[in-house]
Amino acid sequence: MPFAPNNTRFGFTLLWTLATFGGFLLSLLLIEVGEKPDVGVVEAAIGSIAIALPQGCLLKQPIFCIRWILSSLLGWSIITAIGIGAVGWIVPSTQILPLRILSGAVYGALGGLGIGLAQSLAIPQPVAWRWIFVSAASWAVAIPVGSAVGTIWRDLSHLFLGEVIGLGITWLLVGILTGINAHKLRCLRRATPT
Repeated sequence: MPFAPNNTRFGFTLLWTLATFGGFLLSLLLIEVGEKPDVGVVEAAIGSIAIALPQGCLLKQPIFCIRWILSSLLGWSIITAIGIGAVGWIVPSTQILPLRILSGAVYGALGGLGIGLAQSLAIPQPVAWRWIFVSAASWAVAIPVGSAVGTIWRDLSHLFLGEVIGLGITWLLVGILTGINAHKLRCLRRATPT
């Protein structure tokens, strides 16, 4: 891809973050943010494609890109179908900040684990376990932070838009935290034949 910088970690992480956040913004045009029962499997599948497509393009190799998109689609669909929810598009129903932070950490870790497990199907197996851990840890950190920001903005503005801002913060954090490791995946894919 001509947009991916040569081999700089910062440059790639920046592009990964922009791709992830841009995919989230695109997904907002296609699906509606809501509480857990409002965002179903179809919406999660559409959102996952919006996120995974620009991310996959940054990973350079067409086969890896297709695997990345399909595994992301699988992960988001499964975690939504089993009741964890479309993490990243759902807003907790409680407005009690400590509860939101705690539930965000738990659901973020579980959702990130599910997404990481599915995406690890696209990654060479000797290092796939790292991606699972990075995904779970990234979501476990990002969801509580974004949820706290969303609560504060909603309380200040009295608008649901505050929650959407919180979700945007979540996706920015996930982009940054996963982008550092995604750079390693890109370098690894270049070094290994397909």
